[in-house]
Amino acid sequence: MSGAAIITGGASGIGFETARILKERGWSPCLVDLRRDALDEACEKLGLPREAAFALNVADEAAVEEVVAEIISRERLAGIVNCAGIGADKPLTETSVDEFRRIIEVNLTGTFIVSRAAARHWLAKGEQGVIVNISSISGMIGNKGRSAYGASKGAVNTMTMVLANELGPAGIRVNAVAPGPINTALARAIHTHDVRQQWHARVPLRRYGEPHEIARVVAFLLSDEASYVNGHILAADGGFVTAGLAN
Repeated sequence: MSGAAIITGGASGIGFETARILKERGWSPCLVDLRRDALDEACEKLGLPREAAFALNVADEAAVEEVVAEIISRERLAGIVNCAGIGADKPLTETSVDEFRRIIEVNLTGTFIVSRAAARHWLAKGEQGVIVNISSISGMIGNKGRSAYGASKGAVNTMTMVLANELGPAGIRVNAVAPGPINTALARAIHTHDVRQQWHARVPLRRYGEPHEIARVVAFLLSDEASYVNGHILAADGGFVTAGLAN
């Protein structure tokens, strides 16, 4: 499968690497992110026209629907990668309600809005498509400091399974990738030295993953090679969530 793929959070990190790999494999990446300057820089690096990028907040329902409509007026929309996300590493007692709501708004509500816009289009046209949500292992287990982030990603996991069930009969597949510690700008900003040491000690591969390693998993789930994979939460975490006693 190929065609246009909307990649939210596409200006950096996992989103950028996903766009790079998809372009190499014949897709037409459409980048969505907050900052126009970051999008312009990403387009230049990827060799994409400026018109392939859209500056918006994924939680802005009207803006998302307008962009999806514009993209489908140009070419067939084949895939969605919901990668836009924010996080925090704070104890429950130090997390404000505003911080909690903002994380839910971007990570969960944004994923819902973008997915709904694509699904409505595919169902109306009788077309098939693929949605890949970027979740987190913090949505699968109780990592400390992730009351807001973990709640948002746990909800994304459940929504992934619900959408796979609802949309599967129309040939629309929905899956999620749940990365472990990945060497992104977000991780570098919120992971303290102590946190990084804990990850290094507890991940069986003894390292952080790289954005391109997650992007390759996303590309697989978008491809026809994953044509019978639906409603799955794939942990790409160096073995963290399945590890037992190490010593």
